[in-house]
Amino acid sequence: MKERETGISQCPLHSEKVLLSIGDALEAVNGKWRIKIIAVLLDEPKRFREISLLIGQITDRMLSIELKKLETNLLIKRASKYSAQAEYELTDHGKSLKPLIMELIKWGEMHREKVISSFKFHEHTT
Repeated sequence: MKERETGISQCPLHSEKVLLSIGDALEAVNGKWRIKIIAVLLDEPKRFREISLLIGQITDRMLSIELKKLETNLLIKRASKYSAQAEYELTDHGKSLKPLIMELIKWGEMHREKVISSFKFHEHTT
């Protein structure tokens, strides 16, 4: 949505409307796995097993739960009704998260470097 449609840009950052929007966004992508699942699906649809292997360290049960939650939030869709052949892909709504995910990746890299540098600095000063 454009700023004019939501009116968010007109609101102070601590307003109820802004905080509600932040809460809605976080609810859709919260947790350890959902952003990773979306990131894995950014390029092309993938089968359940491919997603599992690319993410690693996620149980089949947890992946299944997270995929269902992403479907409920209209971020992904299942391309086949049969489990063995099911491919998951991002919806247009899910694809709209790509710029946000790319910025999150950049921020995560910068954050990791900053934290590591901080630890190295403290190791040398103590």
